[in-house]
This record gives sequence, structure tokens and C-alpha cells, in this order.
Amino acid sequence: MRGLVLCLLASLALPACAQMGGRADPLPPAVLAAMSRAQVPPSALSALVISVDPDAHERLRHRAGTPVNPASVMKLVTTYAAIDLLGSDFTWNTRFYTDGVIDNGVLRGNLYVRGGGDPKFVLERIQEAYLALQAKGVRVILGDMVLDHSAFELPAIDPGAFDGEALRPYNATPDALLVNFKSVILTFQPDPVSGVAHVVSEPPMAGLAVDATVPLSRGTACGDWRSTVQARFDDPNRIRFEGRYPQVCGELKWPVAYQQPASYAARAMEGLWRASGGSITGQVRDGTMPAEVQLLHEARSLPLSEVIVDVNQWSNNVMAQQVFLTLGQLAPPQTATPALAVVARGSAADRLVPSRPARFEHSREVVTDWWKRTFGPRVPGPVLDNGSGLSRDERITPEALAGLLRHAARHPQGVEFVQSLSIAGVSGTAARLARGGQSAARGNAWVKTGTLRDVTGIAGYVNAANGARYVVVGFVNHPNAPAARPALDALLEWTASLPD
Repeated sequence: MRGLVLCLLASLALPACAQMGGRADPLPPAVLAAMSRAQVPPSALSALVISVDPDAHERLRHRAGTPVNPASVMKLVTTYAAIDLLGSDFTWNTRFYTDGVIDNGVLRGNLYVRGGGDPKFVLERIQEAYLALQAKGVRVILGDMVLDHSAFELPAIDPGAFDGEALRPYNATPDALLVNFKSVILTFQPDPVSGVAHVVSEPPMAGLAVDATVPLSRGTACGDWRSTVQARFDDPNRIRFEGRYPQVCGELKWPVAYQQPASYAARAMEGLWRASGGSITGQVRDGTMPAEVQLLHEARSLPLSEVIVDVNQWSNNVMAQQVFLTLGQLAPPQTATPALAVVARGSAADRLVPSRPARFEHSREVVTDWWKRTFGPRVPGPVLDNGSGLSRDERITPEALAGLLRHAARHPQGVEFVQSLSIAGVSGTAARLARGGQSAARGNAWVKTGTLRDVTGIAGYVNAANGARYVVVGFVNHPNAPAARPALDALLEWTASLPD
């Protein structure tokens, strides 16, 4: 796989894209037919297919200079800016401090946990950190565990404000100490002999009771099983089930955002600490770390190159926002590193300004300046909000995004960027594309997909049958946009099938 990506990048090494003409080409018949079936007019489609050869030959241009809402495809801007400004080896740190002393397995004082914006501080890594602390003699805490979120300075955010789905994990809000995406995983395990489904919840949450069983129903269809169990999430101290679980569903998992996100970190950190064999006499609470403390342990995150795989292949919104906010902690634009300068390991972390808390406005400032220095004044920059595409306000033109993709191809760390994309018919959100046995795009397209209520989009690289390679960008902004997804699939197939 890496060999294929290297081959792709070798042919993509081109200068930054210049302003392109306004030519409007006829759309391929398969694209038009799919648009017609979706009852979406061609004027709602914006697309660009451009050769990656040095002559910058275009194969298709349709409203490519029109600003559109890109949905999750905007994550390409965030992740490429991060690769360029931070470097693919960049890591985040969650640090554990104390103001006390360790004596024979007992910490006499408080344990402070200062979040550093780690986008994937999940259960396994928290447990590793706890085991490391216990190996250093911290098994009993005679004091409090204080959780410091102050590295991010964000307004109160209602997780249901975007679409009213507060319990959907994709609406989790960013946090300097983002614990397990603020989500609870409920696993339903049918036991026909007992007539119930056993319910296992993860992580262990202090003060949260979850009904251990739900009665089985013996219908012949699984159907909308989440509605059937009639889960109640109105009490932050309990999750109840008032319905039945269909036995034919077998074992299934339900990830759900915790109903009281502000208390999630404290409940989960306490529950995991006790589950790991530790004990604590005080509270687990939010607070700010004092100046006079000593470092006990540093939990280093996965490298950026691995984090952006989750961001781009699986379109993780909160991880994208964590990356975007981290960019806002860089020094102000006038002192930022020039574009395409590969950041040496560790040096990016040194340039994060401790006194500059992460804010979305700081991130927009840094990324906007980076765009101008990278692409120049002739390529209009994106309209940024939170960097994840989970926004009604973000905008970019197809030709600007094509310019980014072509520019990324010659980046010294461009391999990591391309490897973070889904492969059509193979991996990530693009696995459902190009499934047919005769599909030319299957395994030959590296793409990022995006979907909102009135947006569908795709952007990436395609190896064509003629031996050429293309950047493909396509968006539909229309109330029926999700129904027009086959039109973008047809655009990929048309590109992959291009003859000489």
C-alpha cells in the first residue's frame, strides 16, 4: 500500500495551482443521469477534474470557482495545515502532577491532570497512564484528583445546537482534556435462556448506574432496535431501558454521548482509577493546577500522522476540532514557520505558546495566514469556523481545494497526508464506494467524503485507466444533496475510466 502511495505522489509533485479559467464543460452522462434521479439540477454541482501533469490539463470544470459548503471535506484543510505547520511526528501530552509526596504507595496530596488537547485520550491510554503512576508508587490518593482543562478556552457549547442530536457522538465538543470522546459504549448481549439481553457499559463511570438487563423480544426482524429498547437518558446518574431488545439482532454496540458532558471526564477518570485498583479519599473535580507542583508522569499521544487517519478516513469531528484548536496555540502568524518547511521532531511543541490558550478565533487566524503564504493571493482561501466541516458557515471553492491537494502532493510529508484518506471500495467512509466488480475506481482513488443535511462532497486523487493521475473535487449543495451522492460516485468512475 505504501508503495502505491509513493508512486502516486511521485507523479503529483507539481507547483502550487494557479488561478484557473472559468470554462464550463458538459457533464458526463452518468453524472447527469444520477443528478436527474436525485431531482437535483446541474447548477447545484460544483466540480473540477484536473490532471496532475505539469501542464495542469483540466478534464472537467463545472462551477469550480463557486464557494460551497464542503461538509467534512473541510477536514483536508485542517489536516494538511497541521502536517505542514506541526509535522507528522507531532504529539500532544497529558501531564500528571502533584503538590504532595509519595510515601509507601500513598500520595499525600492532590493529583493534577492537565490536558494538552490530545485528540485520542481513550480508555486504553488512560489505563496505561494509571498503571505507570501506580508503578511509581501512587496507589492511594489522600487528596483530590483535579482535572485541568485550561489549555483550551472555549465558550459553553451545546452539543445539540447543530442538529438537535445531543446524544450523537459526532456532536461531542472539544476539550483540552478530552476523555474517550465523552461517550459511553453500551453493548447488548442476548441471553435467550434467561429471556434478557445483558447490558455492558464502558467506561466505568463513577455515580452512573446502567440497567444490567433489558427483556428480549422474539420478532423476526432487528429493525430500529435503538428505538425498541426505549432508552432513557434524562437522568445523568442512570441509564434505563423501558422496552425490549430484539433477540435476532445478536450482540450489538451503541455508542452514545453521555447526557451530562460537563461531568463526563470526572466520572470516567474516577471510575477508571478505581477499576485499575487505585483508591482516592477526596473528590475528582475540575480545577486549575497551581504553580508549585512536580511532574509525575507524561502521557504522550499518538503521532499526528495516526491521528489524521481517524480524522480523514472516519471523519471524526471532535478530533478534527482538537487538531484545529492546537494550530491556534502556535505563535501568532508573523512568527509562524514558512509553508513547506518540515518541522523537526519536537520543535513544533516548543513553538506552542503556553500563555496562548486555544480558541477558535486563534486557529482561524493562524490557518488563514498559512493559506495566504502557501497559496498566494490568487487562490481564495476558505471560510473557516471550527475546521471540521460540522458547520453551516464554512466555505471553499473546488479550485482552491484542488490547489491544496496538488500542493500537498509535493510536500516532504505528503505520503502521510495521502495515507490518511479513504480508499474507494476498500477503507474508511469511502469503502461503500466503487463496490462493483467492474469498478475502475476501486482501489485507485484516495478520497475524503463529506455529508450534511444539504451537502454531499468528495475530494482526492484518482489513478485513471489511461495511466494519468488526477485531482478530483465535487460538491452538491442542495436540499436533496444526499440523494445525489451517486453523481459524485459516477464522477469518480468517469475519472478512473478516462481513456488516452
